[in-house]
Amino acid sequence: MKSLKDILNHVVSEAFLAEGLDPRLGEVADSQRPDLCQFQANGALAAAKALKRNPRELGQRLASRLAGSPKFASVKMEGPGFINIIVAPGLLAQTLDETLADARLGVPEREGALSLVLDFGGPNVAKSMHVGHLRSSIIGDSLQRLSRFMGDRVVSDIHLGDWGTQMGMLIEAVRQRDPELPYFDPAFTGPYPAQSPVSMADLEQLYPAASAKCKQDEAAAERARQATMELQQGRPGYRALWQHFVNVSVSALKADLAELGVHFDLWLGESHYQQPIPAMLEDLKARGLAAESEGALVMPVEEAGDAKPMPPVLLVKGDGGFLYATTDLATLRDRVRGKADAIWYVVDKRQSLHFEQVFRAARKAGYASAGVDLEHLAFGTMNGPDGKPFKTRAGGVMRLRDLMEMVRAEALAKMEGMGLAAEVPPEERQAVARKVGLAALKFADLVNHRTADYVFDLEKFTRFEGKTGPYLLYAAVRIKSVLRKAQEQGLRAGAVREIGEREKDLALLLLKYPEALRASYAQRAPSHLCEHLFQLSQAFSSFYQQCHILHEQDPALRASWLALASLTLRQLEHGLGLLGIETPERM
Repeated sequence: MKSLKDILNHVVSEAFLAEGLDPRLGEVADSQRPDLCQFQANGALAAAKALKRNPRELGQRLASRLAGSPKFASVKMEGPGFINIIVAPGLLAQTLDETLADARLGVPEREGALSLVLDFGGPNVAKSMHVGHLRSSIIGDSLQRLSRFMGDRVVSDIHLGDWGTQMGMLIEAVRQRDPELPYFDPAFTGPYPAQSPVSMADLEQLYPAASAKCKQDEAAAERARQATMELQQGRPGYRALWQHFVNVSVSALKADLAELGVHFDLWLGESHYQQPIPAMLEDLKARGLAAESEGALVMPVEEAGDAKPMPPVLLVKGDGGFLYATTDLATLRDRVRGKADAIWYVVDKRQSLHFEQVFRAARKAGYASAGVDLEHLAFGTMNGPDGKPFKTRAGGVMRLRDLMEMVRAEALAKMEGMGLAAEVPPEERQAVARKVGLAALKFADLVNHRTADYVFDLEKFTRFEGKTGPYLLYAAVRIKSVLRKAQEQGLRAGAVREIGEREKDLALLLLKYPEALRASYAQRAPSHLCEHLFQLSQAFSSFYQQCHILHEQDPALRASWLALASLTLRQLEHGLGLLGIETPERM
């Protein structure tokens, strides 16, 4: 079905065309003066300027033509050619009925669907997920949900950090601790143990200690580099031990992400793309795109018109090691060969130069044509009250599972303070608190435009009033309660009656859902959806105060109001689902 905005755009564009004007100028916008009208068509000014005509005269001709349409209750020309529009109540009711019957809630699938790879998360082997991974995971997951709903063929990839010198550090640390293990015996022919000699807790202790030692002891650093080289050259024992590191880490990461409600289609690591790198580098050298410079291999990517110097991409260090740019270029090439026509990277804004270099290198090398959409979806940082990236009270980086537990506990305390979920069994109360906590955490992140920094405020985020996730959940649960009581009384939703003043604001917001999703998708910013859901919750609250649904004596009006309540709930739950937020049944 067409959205209300699409219907209005079509009617107004036809009027422009009938006047011999560009129909694209007939696009309708939300009114900046809702006290005067619901929508505005402002294209008469641009058309008059292009044709050197009087904008008021042209605007009046268009308004007179539109006034004859049964889709409008009022059309008036104001000012220097603004056309103010109020939609006919019957059209609102009809479109709401069609939206209720539509599985997609009136949101058309986007034309020109993409084969999209979404790269987000990016945790590392041997390290628990921490708050530094939070924004990428939450934003990336919401974008994959949104993009799928809009019609794209999405593959999400966590792009695990499982290669490089840190792996050599771990191998050397285990060798120091357990030198008798068969992984270190060059004469051992296998099979190697199926059981890992290290747990995730071991890795979390071994890695920081090994890293600190390598910084202080050059001999230890050299042993780690040697272990890394032998791992990358395929030494069987080191490969087997490395695989244990990966398996143990992935198991722990999946558990953390399951708690966060985030999933990935692919769990490919940097190691997956190492084999084709030498051939890629030879290709770049053979075509004169990369050359040696002071013992390293670099690829110039500056372009005419650059406002500031653009450093070349460093592909191979002087010691022969590869860098992130090397792996990312090989990864990008592999994804395009896999028929991706769009690749989005959800990585913090401090990596902007890196991605600009990699994208330029990919274009220059022909690994990604101009038709492949490459985007770095940069995001800001989650800061503490001091304005610096959020840390624990002791100054360390907080683990994700500890943060989620802290938020859950605060949500439970808020619920108990308000007497919410007091009558549900303890196990269900804990499950509700978990959902409220996750809603608080995710909505607080997503309600900000992704490029903005924001301050983590646990007390504020878990409130049940204001622009918060718990407020939206409470609004949805309250509607569920109304609909349950209606069902118990044998009351059913029916056709939507013509929209009056009491229903108008709620009806218009319900019909703006497609535009909220389109804006979120076009800008890769779920904040537009968050704002819509908040406004919708407020509009329903006002509607509910004026319209006492279950006490209304007119059966047709009561059925119409129940239909509006039902549609509001469906839209809230659907929108929250696109944000990765679950709604409890009761609270």
